[in-house]
Amino acid sequence: MLQSVVRFMFDNIGNLCSTKKIADTMTSLGRKISVHTVENYLSALCDSFILYKVGRYDIKGKQYLQTGDKYYACDIGLRYLLLGSKKADDGHILENIIYLELLRRGYEIYVGKSDSAEVDFVAVNEIGIEYYQVAYTVRDDSTLKRELAPLDAIRDHNPKYLLTMDIQPITSHNGIRQINALDWLCHK
Repeated sequence: MLQSVVRFMFDNIGNLCSTKKIADTMTSLGRKISVHTVENYLSALCDSFILYKVGRYDIKGKQYLQTGDKYYACDIGLRYLLLGSKKADDGHILENIIYLELLRRGYEIYVGKSDSAEVDFVAVNEIGIEYYQVAYTVRDDSTLKRELAPLDAIRDHNPKYLLTMDIQPITSHNGIRQINALDWLCHK
């Protein structure tokens, strides 16, 4: 059961998860498990630094939310070891890498909620708050609009970034800086 939970979590990095959803999904796949057992496994996986749990933060209400956490792998190599080299969601892998780098840089990190929109990361340190959206590519106009919308909805003046793998000069979208993720990883 533990291995099934780990596989599920590694396959769903960067997705909003609840212990009930995990238990229900595993039970529907023929692996009956209780919510309490899933909670214990996730707690142990976080305590052993195999997974990181990121809570949600209501940007407008300035409060922490109790539901809908995200989990990230401490090491993408462990994910590949367990799941193999099947086609992965490159966007979620990139999001995991950005999370680990924000953590390394000393930020407290939350998943932002602004009305019904989600901001991938609200990064807080002693200097202030920064907002991050992560997408593998935003070459398609509808994808660009979708990724910018949550950041546009934030009405404060803290820095906002859209990190992608698109190769282009740093671009500004109404004050939101679009930066190549590799450049961001190397230069900040």
